[in-house]
Amino acid sequence: MKPFIEKLFGFDSKKHNVRTEVLAGITTFLTMAYVLAVNPAIFSALPEMPGGSVFTATALAAIIGTLVMALYAKKPFALAPGMGLNAFFVYTVCLGMGYSWQFALTAVLIEGIIFIILTVTKVRSWLLSAIPGTLQKAIGAGIGLFIAFIGMENAGIIVNNDATLVSLGKITEGTALLAMIGLFITAGLVMAKIRGGILWGILITTLIGLFIKNPATGEPITQLNGLVSVPQSIAPIFCKFEWSQVFSLDMLVIVFTFLFIDMFDTMGTIIGVHQGAGLADPNARRDDIPDMEKMFMADSVATVFGACLGTSTTTTYVESASGVGEGGRTGLTAFSTAVCFALALFFSPLFLAIPGAATAPALIIVGVMMMPAIARIHWDDYCKAIPAFLTIILMPVAYSISDGILIGVIAYVACHAVAGKFKEISVTLWILAVLFVCKYCFI
Repeated sequence: MKPFIEKLFGFDSKKHNVRTEVLAGITTFLTMAYVLAVNPAIFSALPEMPGGSVFTATALAAIIGTLVMALYAKKPFALAPGMGLNAFFVYTVCLGMGYSWQFALTAVLIEGIIFIILTVTKVRSWLLSAIPGTLQKAIGAGIGLFIAFIGMENAGIIVNNDATLVSLGKITEGTALLAMIGLFITAGLVMAKIRGGILWGILITTLIGLFIKNPATGEPITQLNGLVSVPQSIAPIFCKFEWSQVFSLDMLVIVFTFLFIDMFDTMGTIIGVHQGAGLADPNARRDDIPDMEKMFMADSVATVFGACLGTSTTTTYVESASGVGEGGRTGLTAFSTAVCFALALFFSPLFLAIPGAATAPALIIVGVMMMPAIARIHWDDYCKAIPAFLTIILMPVAYSISDGILIGVIAYVACHAVAGKFKEISVTLWILAVLFVCKYCFI
């Protein structure tokens, strides 16, 4: 049995322990299973995409992506539709820019194919090195603010105000009250370092929702309709692509944004987890991590499969660090996580009953987790600080991840050009800045 495991998952019986690897995989699942509730909740803003189908697609994308990571890369990382990327799909591309969800899925598919090509040709390394580290850090923080804002909005903590655009909602009643209760519960679990704290916070908040009524309907906020069922079909969203506008500039910008976020998210997760677990030199360069290309390939293949299934970009989850922290070192850890996602497929009624007020705390906490990168931005250097600040602030206030990135790139080039620091502007950045200026000027 062990020789089979060793060959399949890169397991070494002299270094690794089967029980440790399996428990590490379960730990990873517990810390990232919230995506099974949050992703359908975010996609609920698009009524044409059935929640049950999105749930099934989310679980299947996680299973396929994580299995590719386990069997091909043989690494202890798990994948699922990415937070922030799903928000960009729904709130920027579909609701903000007015495109159909089929158009957005087409962009995800193209992004995944390009990611594969970049990984195979090694162009990925050139592209990664062309983007300033300052903007990379700012993008992560900006997305954190954006998804936290979405969570607050969905729960009614933040509401529309004609005089001030937004204001605080009635946090003493209904969904806003439930979300505030859930936030403190989830925060407490996370601070206590409870394994799967975010998931447990969602489930506890959902249960409390059975006893809090929605003022508009008079019914409990949480509506349970069973716990176990056969997975719903993904037929309504499977391979639903739209090719009519594939050569438009908007498609180019959207694909670039998906690709940009996916690449840096994956790279940051891989390097961060490796260094945090002592598996790589803290001063290692981006491509010094062993088998980096295989991990990127697993991520890009998972994105293509995810697009075909009907969900947003599938990416490597930083929550994999929890499993690595428990001793997970091989593909057996990822395989165990994939098995957990497969079992979760049969609990769709439970996950789909989770109200937006229960997922809002998870979005807020995940937003907090994405903020530490701000500390590594050189705020005393205004050439870097101004573009970084614009990138971060524009994502939530303009309600657009892509606008934050585009304006950030333009501002970076403009600030350095005005300061005469032309050596710090790569040719790639010049080209991108010109393209982005054209987008705003002529579209």
